[in-house]
Amino acid sequence: MNQADVSKLMSQLRIAVRPNKRHLKNADGPEGRLLKLRKTVTALVKHERIELFYNRADEARGYAELLISNAIRHGDRHKSTMEMADYWLLEKQLVHKLFKVLVPRYENYNISYTRMFKAPRDYPGIYYRKSVLELRGNPYPVLTPDNSQNRNLLHNVLLDEARKEFRREKLTNLAQKLATEMDKVNPGLTSTSDHTTNATEQQYSQGEQPETKL
Repeated sequence: MNQADVSKLMSQLRIAVRPNKRHLKNADGPEGRLLKLRKTVTALVKHERIELFYNRADEARGYAELLISNAIRHGDRHKSTMEMADYWLLEKQLVHKLFKVLVPRYENYNISYTRMFKAPRDYPGIYYRKSVLELRGNPYPVLTPDNSQNRNLLHNVLLDEARKEFRREKLTNLAQKLATEMDKVNPGLTSTSDHTTNATEQQYSQGEQPETKL
């Protein structure tokens, strides 16, 4: 079996797994550590946004990504996937949420299903890195600032100039059409209309709005 066929046997994570050593310890040993990870994955699926220590969030994120990926790939009729969901989700009603809510949400995603942000630490106190782990598409307010309304960004500047150019061309065509109709009715008003058109174009080129008289 070649490498291309082997890659189809298991889901590929959409997050970068760094080869850093995790210093995770638990008083109950490996079983206690796994129980904490199961509680973390359960809380993530239930609340869709949780705040916890960075190391545990970084490890639990990989298991949550793999669980959602297998649920999308195999569905709820696959025995191994159902066993995995039954193991990682301590609250069994969340198995229904996994297949009926999260799978339809993420089935067309081309990016990771989770996001992780660094959270501010408590001061004063012992330094422990904290983070916020969340599912994409959750109903909570976004944590990152929205810069789409910043007028100084390049794409917003280009859009503003494109709008001005479109309005300028539209107004010019409208003025020329109006001048043509007025010329048919009264040829003496053509020069006045041309003067008004040139003044309006000059105002738009300077970024000003033309005055409208009622």
